[in-house]
Amino acid sequence: MIVRGGLALMLALFLGFSGLAVASQRSEGPNLASVNAAVAAVGEDSLVFGKNANRSVPIASLTKVMTALVVLESDQPLDEWLTFRKRHTPPAANAYTRIRVDSQLRRSDALRIALMSSENFAAYTLARSYPGGFDAFVAAMNEKARSLGMTGTHFVDPTGLSADNVSTAADLVKLVNAASRHPEFEEYSTTRYYRAKFRKPRYSLSFGNTNALVHRDSWGVSLSKTGYLEEAGRCLVMVSRMEGKPVVTVLLDSLGTRSPMGDAGRIKRWLDTGARGQVAKAARRYEQEKNAAYAATANNTVSAN
Repeated sequence: MIVRGGLALMLALFLGFSGLAVASQRSEGPNLASVNAAVAAVGEDSLVFGKNANRSVPIASLTKVMTALVVLESDQPLDEWLTFRKRHTPPAANAYTRIRVDSQLRRSDALRIALMSSENFAAYTLARSYPGGFDAFVAAMNEKARSLGMTGTHFVDPTGLSADNVSTAADLVKLVNAASRHPEFEEYSTTRYYRAKFRKPRYSLSFGNTNALVHRDSWGVSLSKTGYLEEAGRCLVMVSRMEGKPVVTVLLDSLGTRSPMGDAGRIKRWLDTGARGQVAKAARRYEQEKNAAYAATANNTVSAN
């Protein structure tokens, strides 16, 4: 889906963004490895480009953008020390962490490593430390989604380790736009490397950013979050500069580790030149298989009703 007509053109002209203006008039979008995608100007929910943008799918650790937004809007002190208590429910098999149970870290640092390095125990602890506890936090995530008009979104945990956390590419544009209004997202999510200092006991751990594009100044990334689950594929949400203007890119369900980065490059070139680009045969085959699986699930649901 490409947004056409006067509204899209007026938006692009208002932004002074020639790439978006041209994109709004093209009949075909970029070729992407990601099964679902959305592109929009920052601050706008209208899409310049969408690919299965309204399909609800697992979003893995992209969940942590909502987790951080709920924390920041709760006005809890960022310098408060949080205790990493043993999980009240069994952790997922892929919930590995180096953080020691019962140690402490400031809320600001827990936010940073949850966003930049996708630290799951940090995200869990942020939720556990919320007024009313874990269940109240998940309820707040869903309430925030409703308030943003994210009608294809539902959360069951703050980490994204559950495949029952679902959203759409279009909904995630709305979430990223809301998150972008908080300067902490730029600071925390684009930190390249960080050494977090814990206490009780005293120790430190180093963390790196999971998005390779954050390390490239030419991309001007001001918000970033990656995600992966087997059910979700490789995922990425990002705000970066294209044609000198900030653009929201949402990429869901890619086959390979590097596929979302490659798709971001194809989107950037498409906005600049109109070149659609090419993706590997394996990625195209993966897309076809996933689309067939989504269609079969939808047909089964219709038949059951």
